[in-house]
Amino acid sequence: MNLTKYINQFFKSEKSTGIVLIIATIFSLTITNSNLGKAYHHFWQIQLFNESVEHWINDGLMSIFFLLIGLELKRELMYGQLSNKREAMLPILAAIGGMLVPACFYLAFNFGTETQSGFGIPMATDIAFSLGILSLLGNRVPVSLKIFLTALAVIDDLGAIAIIGFFYTTSLVWMNLFLALGIYALLIILNKLKVKSLFIYLIGGIAMWYFMLHSGIHATITGVLLAFVIPFENGAKDSKAYSLQTLLHKPVAFFILPIFALANTSIFFNANISQIISENYTLGIALGLIIGKPLGIFLFTYLATLLKFCQLPKGLNWRHMLGIGCIAGIGFTMSVFITILAFKNETVANNAKLMVLIASVISGTIGFIILSRTLKRTSIIEQ
Repeated sequence: MNLTKYINQFFKSEKSTGIVLIIATIFSLTITNSNLGKAYHHFWQIQLFNESVEHWINDGLMSIFFLLIGLELKRELMYGQLSNKREAMLPILAAIGGMLVPACFYLAFNFGTETQSGFGIPMATDIAFSLGILSLLGNRVPVSLKIFLTALAVIDDLGAIAIIGFFYTTSLVWMNLFLALGIYALLIILNKLKVKSLFIYLIGGIAMWYFMLHSGIHATITGVLLAFVIPFENGAKDSKAYSLQTLLHKPVAFFILPIFALANTSIFFNANISQIISENYTLGIALGLIIGKPLGIFLFTYLATLLKFCQLPKGLNWRHMLGIGCIAGIGFTMSVFITILAFKNETVANNAKLMVLIASVISGTIGFIILSRTLKRTSIIEQ
């Protein structure tokens, strides 16, 4: 399949995903702040097998989301933009800058306090929402800009997964961790032996998820680990990894992510909104997403091109990079997810989620305005 055609098809699907996520979020916020709010919030806390419905969504269903992210990342590393080291350097460095600088903004307000654990919240980029907002600009958007944002968001997700694994693990149950890693080692051996049965890998993945869940490390990591052992072969459409990626895309986009949004955006609006936005942790989130993200992406890519490590893709300029940096400040899914792990205090978590939504809307709007004005003045690259 032609790369341009593939990117455009993927782009359209992300647009629809973004729309569904917006609808789910608005519905959840509306219900939460109505007379049904307490009942709605209680529903997600109903216990199933000694855990809440919300817990099974965040630790179970989201593992499938991370499996899809892992498959997409593997495809990019093997056959996509990230397979070419020189071309991969720009989105890699952009993603690094887009994670480090927002974290520094957050820690500037929260280092040494009880809320410093939230440093990972403004580091994330929501791939569905960011691509959805970019798609609103239609065919004026150069394909190279779509590819850059896709690669940046995928690398950003990988960074977020690493952060979850390293920094949001409370206590380890070593026996369960060793069992999970032992199963993973077995799956690697099966991959090396050219075993192609998808059923075997999925059964092994479920077993690995169970032990990882009870090890203290967040179980969603299993999804990414599993993705990297499922046979990809030569990247053909009949490969197991490609088939699974295709199979998962719609259920993740139109069921798992909307369910996650419904369960995790039951946010109560506090009447004293001015006090909420003046808290150190909410200020850190807001400034990290709105200023830190575009600043980090722009600064790191500018220095990379200045030092001749890489160059801007054909047809892109620095106004594009500034606009795309702002759009990358849409944290939502991953930011909310990290918020749940970072803050156990329900009030703090509620306020942090609210600020993630506000900051994401502001950042996405600024990015959209910058690109809409910039793309009017630049030549349109054929899609």
